Amino acid sequence: MLTGIKNIVFDLGGVLVDLDGKRCIDAFDAIGCHAISDYVRLHRTEDLFYDIEIGHTTTAEFCREVRRITAVPATDTAIVGAWNALLTTIADEKKQRLLSLRRDYRVFLLSNTNDMHWRLCADHLFNYGPWRADDMFERIYLSYRLHLAKPDPAIFSHVLADAGLQADETLFIDDNADNCRAAQSLGIHTLLQSAANDWMQRL
Repeated sequence: MLTGIKNIVFDLGGVLVDLDGKRCIDAFDAIGCHAISDYVRLHRTEDLFYDIEIGHTTTAEFCREVRRITAVPATDTAIVGAWNALLTTIADEKKQRLLSLRRDYRVFLLSNTNDMHWRLCADHLFNYGPWRADDMFERIYLSYRLHLAKPDPAIFSHVLADAGLQADETLFIDDNADNCRAAQSLGIHTLLQSAANDWMQRL
């Protein structure tokens, strides 16, 4: 799997961080924002959720829009807490493997994410003894900072150019087939994460 590979680029959600959509919906329901569950199902990653992923909407604007959609005067803190309930944990075994891989490979993170979710990851979920997210990756590329999102090939081109990577020496791991196809279009090797094709078993 890693013959000729010098660089490994990881996705975040579904690859490193375990996600729980029902937990998120339940958290919004608990603060009275029942309409948000229908919005999530109908809009998926469009509109509000896409805008926060590419950094076109701030956390404060996101919270105001949730209040508008749901007609519930929930606080920003309550809304952020409910939204962050989507992210559950990063297994210690994965953190150990990331630290181990860094001894032999250049390791990067490339994620479609937003400021709220990343703060939770950086401040809590990646913590492992004395190590933090910055210890596990050489560089961290986040959609909301770059104003680009997968599967746009431009975000992969940015990573290759910014880090000085050769596509044919790079492995990209993601749980979304469209994202993997976009990476492949630039000559990047890919591993489509699934329960039957788990990167922890393949690397």
